[in-house]
Amino acid sequence: MSLYEHFRPEERPFIERAIDWLEQVDQQHHHRRTDFLDPRQIYILRNLSSRFQNLTLSSFGGYASAERCRVLIHQDYWLPEEEDYSLVAFEVTSPSPGFGQLKHKDFLGSLTGIGLKRDKYGDILVHSDSAQLIVAAEIADYVRLQLNQVHRLSVSLEQIRLGEITPLIEEWKATHLTVSSTRADVVAGDVFRLSRSKILPPIRAGHLKVNWMVVDSPSFQIREGDIVSLRGYGRFKVLKEEGMTRKGNIRLEIGLLLN
Repeated sequence: MSLYEHFRPEERPFIERAIDWLEQVDQQHHHRRTDFLDPRQIYILRNLSSRFQNLTLSSFGGYASAERCRVLIHQDYWLPEEEDYSLVAFEVTSPSPGFGQLKHKDFLGSLTGIGLKRDKYGDILVHSDSAQLIVAAEIADYVRLQLNQVHRLSVSLEQIRLGEITPLIEEWKATHLTVSSTRADVVAGDVFRLSRSKILPPIRAGHLKVNWMVVDSPSFQIREGDIVSLRGYGRFKVLKEEGMTRKGNIRLEIGLLLN
């Protein structure tokens, strides 16, 4: 059985890069620090690393429950310290009255607008009166100089200690759906209550992600355990496939992110 058969075809480019990282560390006996990886990429990397007897993976994203993390691939005798991950945290504030209305997507758009790739910064934690960003140390000075606006509001950045990061508390609501198919357009359309004509354009525009990977095919098959997000609408996860109805429809248990 091919190694790639354990994963989705669209994940092959990342798998090839990950194998290259692992082989380099294994052969050269040094450690390697990745950019920020999403949970699915970390899962794949951990799965692949099990083929290398003397290698260990350590991950950290600035705080214990971080979603996006940098990973250290290293020999099992080396114990990394917090500073080895090269992370810098910023507190973002603004005197503008509209600052409290900003959403995660607004900060994401501003970071993209100053030319940053998504793998160079980690979680964006949006609070009622401030936001916190975790970035790779090598771009921290650039972010400090360039990020002066978010959604047309002037902002200021102050570097904070990683220990001052305040994690968000996620709230999920469980719900049950019956769908005719596990196609991405069908499941996402039902969850977000969008008609087929409304769900197709954002999918084809690349606004849908499954397990943090852009999916632009409406026929993409959603599976149990998948985490799905649609830009501007929210995020849900497929908790369980509960079987078929007598009419051949599929019962799903869905967790919908409330905050």
